[in-house]
Amino acid sequence: MRRFLVRLLALAITLALLPARALATHAVINAPLMASNRFLSVPMTGRRQRGVSTTALFHTLFNDFASEADGTTYVQTGDIPAMWLRDSAAQTIPYLRFQRFYPRLRLRFAGVLERDARSMVIDPYTNAFTSSYHVWERKWEIDSLADVVGLAWMYWSYNHDRSAFTRSLHDALRTVVTTYGCEQQHETCSHYNYPYRTQTHYNYAGKTGLIWSAFRPSDDAVIYRYNIPQQMSAVVALSQLAILAREGYKDFALARQAAVVAAGVQRGIAQYGRYYDFKAGWTYVYETDGEGNVLRMDDANIPDLLAIPFMGYASSRNANYLSTRRYVLSAANPYYYQGRYASGLGSPHTPSGWVWPLAIITRGLTATSSAETAEAITTLAQTDSNDYLIHESFDPNAYWHFTRAEFGWANAFYAELIFRSVAGFPAEDYAPSDPTLGFEPTSQTPTLTSPFEQLENQGRIIAALGQLLYLLDPTPHTGGGAARTQPPRTKNAPRRSPATKHR
Repeated sequence: MRRFLVRLLALAITLALLPARALATHAVINAPLMASNRFLSVPMTGRRQRGVSTTALFHTLFNDFASEADGTTYVQTGDIPAMWLRDSAAQTIPYLRFQRFYPRLRLRFAGVLERDARSMVIDPYTNAFTSSYHVWERKWEIDSLADVVGLAWMYWSYNHDRSAFTRSLHDALRTVVTTYGCEQQHETCSHYNYPYRTQTHYNYAGKTGLIWSAFRPSDDAVIYRYNIPQQMSAVVALSQLAILAREGYKDFALARQAAVVAAGVQRGIAQYGRYYDFKAGWTYVYETDGEGNVLRMDDANIPDLLAIPFMGYASSRNANYLSTRRYVLSAANPYYYQGRYASGLGSPHTPSGWVWPLAIITRGLTATSSAETAEAITTLAQTDSNDYLIHESFDPNAYWHFTRAEFGWANAFYAELIFRSVAGFPAEDYAPSDPTLGFEPTSQTPTLTSPFEQLENQGRIIAALGQLLYLLDPTPHTGGGAARTQPPRTKNAPRRSPATKHR
């Protein structure tokens, strides 16, 4: 008992002193303690443990973020030299919680938000930009705008830093509402046109309240024009936007407009976005044309149906979600695959039969039992790379065959799973908690460790981040991101067969 109390006291002192050390002297932590903070012991199924590198949890933060001359932060999506609006937000949000320990990170994260906002104003239909703000890919995806609003919401929720309410962000919020409203009336309002032919069914019902879309979160073309997970992400984002408009800019007219658009989308989801299955009950569909045709499936890319609780639309205990989840994680879903080493959601974006770690992580984050979360972590531990990094997809019968050796979104998302399940960091409110908006309470990810182990792991993670800031980004006065000349990237080699396939 005495040993336990001594360790607890020492850890509390470390946590209390860390920020001061990092900001004042840069002597974040001494060498022996640095070594002890290099790994977390992560529980797996079968009473097994696996060491996970704390450094790897911050891989995307120090490899994919870079300061720009205009004061913004450019976030590369990993091994592709472009900044996706969706990915950059997803790569940032897991690390926002650490601003209170290292305030210098605020400039880095505010720089991401500012760059995303400027990009959205340039062209809200472009999903990815180069570092010089040129169009990399112009695919209209509803969630690209929603995720940037989500980043603004989470940044504000964590620190209430009013400096984030720039003119660019105000213009971007207006752009979101205008664009969503226009795409609710696509036939008479929109001028968007994708120049290449796709397999999309072009017939759809108008005046459904739903937002017309051209591409899914996977960057693949929709089959039917109304993608329901994207509609859900828009409802949450518009609710966030209304509060940001009021609190940040006193723009009550914009807040009212956002509420009107959100209400229309919500009615459309209720009327057109559900399907009654005689075995499962009411489930959400993946896409619909509003004319009675629906696509029942789920794709690994977020927003998807599996991630409904993660994006704040409904809780993990919601009856409609639970019936949808059972369908999604079953052979009835044409993109649910099973193999020798893994099972999970795939995507038409990658080879048929291959599963995405992104979806395995989503399953762990939205689970209702610690056993299911542990199962997800075990699968990831057995199929990731030698350096604890996460691929885009892999063959579940030969996981050393994979796509994308460097996927920043997946690496950040995996870090979020570890932060919650092993270190006990809470899931923050992604949806506004105002009861008048109708959102259910935020679902927490099941934890796999004891309260003391969680506290100890939090200390290790926070200390590791301080060490990395000192070693890789030692100029506290900027905080805008790593320099353009990055340290060498790890090779992300597979842990077994040399027959690795890079795509």
